[in-house]
Amino acid sequence: MKIILMRHGKPDHQAAGRQSVQALADWCEAYDLSQVSDGPPPRSIEIARQATFIVCSPLPRAQSSLSQLGLLPHDVDALFSEVAVPLLRTGAVQLPTVCWLALLRLLWFCGYAGDAESLQHARSRASAAAEKLIAHSQQGTVLLLGHGIMNKMIARELRKRGWQAEKHASSRHWSTAIYHRPFI
Repeated sequence: MKIILMRHGKPDHQAAGRQSVQALADWCEAYDLSQVSDGPPPRSIEIARQATFIVCSPLPRAQSSLSQLGLLPHDVDALFSEVAVPLLRTGAVQLPTVCWLALLRLLWFCGYAGDAESLQHARSRASAAAEKLIAHSQQGTVLLLGHGIMNKMIARELRKRGWQAEKHASSRHWSTAIYHRPFI
């Protein structure tokens, strides 16, 4: 039994310059609708082709990545979607997009969620996602085409359930983490 967690390709959406929180909200909405702008490296294709059961997030960047791999999903589920970035209620401050994203994600890990999903809820969702992937693994090797933060949270849940990492994920696009259940 093997579970492969793969991050989507590079989104076709560039980081803007300095912007307000409202402009960042619009940027995040456009990012969530973006397709990928690159194709998978040969290693990602090789790893993905091992899968007998394919699961995908419904976000376009994940689905278009799967299409770039030449694969179709057996299951598309919002359970595997990325965690949204929480936004602040301030209008005057303008920062570069990458600074906003880093600051807001850090605040999220410290407990601030605003109107976005809380860390606690995301952990619960990651737990349910891990259970679903484990159930699918009864049919053979599972590939999840998902997202950076959620994939890392799912990986943590798999390790808590005794799954071992054959390969850890990085934060790069098209990166993979491969987990297997040791024989008992």
